[in-house]
Amino acid sequence: MKFTKMHGLGNDFIVIEALENVDYSELAIKLCDRHFGIGADGLLVVEPSGIADIRMRIFNADGSEAEMCGNGSRCFAKYVYERGIVKKEKMAVETLAGVIMPEVFVENGEVESVKVYMSNPIFEASKIPIKSDKQKFINEPVKIDGKVYKLTSLRVGVPHTIVFVESLDENMIKELGPKIEKSSLFPQGTNVDFVKVEDKENISVRTWERGVGLTLACGSGACASAVASAVLGKTERNVNVHFKAGKLLVEWLEDNSIYLSGSVEEVFRGEIEL
Repeated sequence: MKFTKMHGLGNDFIVIEALENVDYSELAIKLCDRHFGIGADGLLVVEPSGIADIRMRIFNADGSEAEMCGNGSRCFAKYVYERGIVKKEKMAVETLAGVIMPEVFVENGEVESVKVYMSNPIFEASKIPIKSDKQKFINEPVKIDGKVYKLTSLRVGVPHTIVFVESLDENMIKELGPKIEKSSLFPQGTNVDFVKVEDKENISVRTWERGVGLTLACGSGACASAVASAVLGKTERNVNVHFKAGKLLVEWLEDNSIYLSGSVEEVFRGEIEL
């Protein structure tokens, strides 16, 4: 089986084209293992679509299928454009979260960066979903291990919960992240974004991804963090979101649409026996 390894700011993916009679969940677990496989945060599968130019399926490292992935969609767009599978610089990609519209920016025949419409943010508690009698879950106090944290939850293709912090301490993130991810508040689990506000136009983020763990970057997490920061008056609507390996630009327009822009890279290509 041929594959391509790609990443957006270190958030890495294995990209393959559709296979017959394969359990993609099992394949993702095998391939994404960093010790016994290729190693990645997720598996992206290229499939034909009846409603868009192409279809993207996303499987997390634990085998669960995700509705949407911001950095994954940007890697996916580079892959299908550079291989001539889709010959449009602005394309329609079918996902479980609906059709998204990545736009590739090309230099010397190679995709240098990708901008993608990420879907409008959803704050309705029942649609995130979150078990709450409140219509929205914004800056709500929640007690975890005897300590109260202010949580803000929204859906940007997938559920995200934002925690604003003074410092991005990895030990704290690794301890608190899975407790929020698997809290009974979230029947489908949640991604957890720890956000440090630098100024009105810059935030630093670390994301604990549902089904993955701590990642170097997260596109939907960047969007959710930027929107939550703006809603709470901490930043402007256009924000640079800084991760360990670089930054992404998030633009939240007045019509409620969100756009995510940043670089993507191919790491290597290979072949592996199944």
